[in-house]
Amino acid sequence: MSTNLIEKYRSPNQHAWSKFLKNKPALFGLGWIVISVVIALLGYLISPDSTPNANDQIPDIALRNPGFSIQVLKVKKNQEYEIENLLMTMVFGKPNPYQMVPINNFEFVGDSILVEEYAGWDSESNELIKGSLRNFHLVDVVYAIDPNNVSFQYKEGHINFKTSDGFNQVTSLFDLEKVIRKDLMIEKTYLLGTDLYGRDMLSRLLLGVRISLLVGLIAVGISLTIGLLLGSLAGYFGGRIDDFIMLLINTVWSIPTLLLVFAIVLALGRGIGIIFLAVGLTMWVDVARIVRGQIMSLKEIQYVEAAKSMGFKTWRIIIRHILPNILGPVMVIAAANFAMAILIEAGLSYLGFGIKPPTPSWGTMLNENYGYALSGKPFLALIPALAIMLMVLAFNLVGNGFRDALDVKGKD
Repeated sequence: MSTNLIEKYRSPNQHAWSKFLKNKPALFGLGWIVISVVIALLGYLISPDSTPNANDQIPDIALRNPGFSIQVLKVKKNQEYEIENLLMTMVFGKPNPYQMVPINNFEFVGDSILVEEYAGWDSESNELIKGSLRNFHLVDVVYAIDPNNVSFQYKEGHINFKTSDGFNQVTSLFDLEKVIRKDLMIEKTYLLGTDLYGRDMLSRLLLGVRISLLVGLIAVGISLTIGLLLGSLAGYFGGRIDDFIMLLINTVWSIPTLLLVFAIVLALGRGIGIIFLAVGLTMWVDVARIVRGQIMSLKEIQYVEAAKSMGFKTWRIIIRHILPNILGPVMVIAAANFAMAILIEAGLSYLGFGIKPPTPSWGTMLNENYGYALSGKPFLALIPALAIMLMVLAFNLVGNGFRDALDVKGKD
């Protein structure tokens, strides 16, 4: 069968998908969105800092440049933590059972480890600044105990003690040193540097994907629900119903988007759910206008008249016969609204009305770090700004791809 014949017998959806796959910018946008969705789903499993909200703060290494590496001693915190299952860790993260102590060097002295704490780098001499000395008991590094409230018994190179959960332990100094060297003395690298509080920028950037995609998804869901309902009523019934809905549309449209979102947030609070609701409630107008116009042009077509003559109910006609034929324009506006929702949330968080810290949001990261853009640390503001730009660009490219693919007058 010839290629032209295959094209002839393709369904409209197959033909549109074929055109979309030939659009390289749209495919780039779709690929970026797919990667972002995978990152958002895996969440803490792929985040270097898997603590809740990637909020493990190490003030000693605040404001370090991308690629910064430091030797870290992991000291067991004096409390026990429940082991989280994989799903709970992926969604909510898990507490860090260790205190992270950045150091310059260390030395084992008897039953203790003596460390020189990290104090920065001297740019003139190109050497590490000498830090203060700190002493840790080997058992306190490896086990969750308070060395001030535990008695140690030494016998032939072994230590006998009781842990915080009440179990007796017997170990040797050699074994403790071996565990510390192998598992608790690590080289930690911050690929995107650290922020003002010494938090890993890469981890917070990865977790910020969740907020952006979630706000877009919920906002688009709300806007489609309201927009399809009101647009269908206005377009199909016309008359006073249409006049009333158009008055509502024009009223909402006359209010600046950010101002309307501010009003909703100030009235209802700053919770994450309220932010999502506020953004969604400001984006249904475009959907309603497009749906209204499309239904007004389709409701007089023969297959709709045939459905009416057969006695089908109004909602069956709208849902089964009209709405499937206007999904193309709706998908285009949904993609554009997704991008706009991401921008609005980022703008709200940047202005301090959005997601509350320490929840990682790209807008919040901008708000916290924009002051460093002109003080030698531009990466702190550029990294979240580029993330917002690429995500918005991806959805706009996909929306343009949908528009071109669904344009029956366009060229292949």
